[in-house]
Amino acid sequence: MAPRETISVPDDAIGNRIRRIRKRRGLTIETAAGLAGITKGYLSLIENGRRSVTRRGLLDDIASALGCSVVDLTGEPYVPADGPSATALTTIPPIQLALMDSDLDDVPDQPARPVAELIEAVREANLHRDRTRYEIAGRELGQVLVELQITAATADEAQQRVALAGIVEACLVAYEITKNLGHPQLAVEAARRGLDAARRLGDPALLGFARWYYSLSLMRLGVRRRAGATLATAVDQLSDLADPTADKTMPAQVLGLLHLTSALEAARSHRTEAARTHLAEARTIADKTGERNGLMQHFGPANVGAWTLSIGVELGEGPTAAEAARRAPINLEVFDSANRTAAWHYDLARALAQDGGPRDIEAVRHLDLAERTAPQRLRHDPIARGLALELNGRARTTMWELDSLLNRFGLSSR
Repeated sequence: MAPRETISVPDDAIGNRIRRIRKRRGLTIETAAGLAGITKGYLSLIENGRRSVTRRGLLDDIASALGCSVVDLTGEPYVPADGPSATALTTIPPIQLALMDSDLDDVPDQPARPVAELIEAVREANLHRDRTRYEIAGRELGQVLVELQITAATADEAQQRVALAGIVEACLVAYEITKNLGHPQLAVEAARRGLDAARRLGDPALLGFARWYYSLSLMRLGVRRRAGATLATAVDQLSDLADPTADKTMPAQVLGLLHLTSALEAARSHRTEAARTHLAEARTIADKTGERNGLMQHFGPANVGAWTLSIGVELGEGPTAAEAARRAPINLEVFDSANRTAAWHYDLARALAQDGGPRDIEAVRHLDLAERTAPQRLRHDPIARGLALELNGRARTTMWELDSLLNRFGLSSR
């Protein structure tokens, strides 16, 4: 490895955006840091590109302190750095049109394919979403969503119910594609449409499921109060109906996902004990359901282990969480999912990086694995991009792996 050259931080990096917005607001660094609940020194390191924002909760806190949106700080969406990502981004306008030009009552006057064909298309899209092949998952999603809404508004009652369930799943796919490609506001619209369909359908498990990903869409924008209230309502309404030992465990799987997300929301909101309580509830459910994959969400003991690592990072306990993961590793083959496998390596990279340098080589290795497993997801993630820059800035020598990562992110290493 060669001696490291001086690293320049891109003008659109999160730290530079924080500094520019802070100055436009007329806030001193002391005041902004105090409002965000961090030290002046730590905020200075972030603004100068010597530390990245590795926790979503911290990004929320800084945005709140500066009186701006999270997207103002992240600068999403990003210019695609590869062909598949560029193709995936072309799926966004049809999804947006499907959501803005139609709803469950007002639909275009055009024919729709048989509902069974539409449901099959949704299942295929969800499969490709789980594999983070967004250019395939989103290819026909906008048109499928339009036709499902037509069916829900005009067909007989039996077909309407099938279409409504299909809309809930289709909107999950739309939410995740738009969120992970840098359009979090549109992701909220997709999730809200899925929630509208679930309410109309009245199926408790699907209603809880829709509330689950709606709350996640709100959390991506730092909307904590409403996300927390949505999660609390869903947990309360599903708790008495979810039997993890029943033949059909979908309600229990959804309840487990709700507890996991409630734990994450609590961690981001600095409610440590609540986070641990919800995590324990999810673990209890998973121990009874075993490994499941309802709606391709992979709920079970392995996924609870993965979320435990992520929640540890949000609590600022990354090194401890990484050590716990090393002592009790999860079997990633259980997932058979590029999405979940990449999330595990990404969270492990964040956890290791919180050690401040001693485990950066391991962090680089796991960030590299995450990006190669799910490139479209990682290349458009502002936290992942910032982490790559921080690791590069801390490196004492030139590392080919870091240069390669930054090139794949579309960032300069010099």
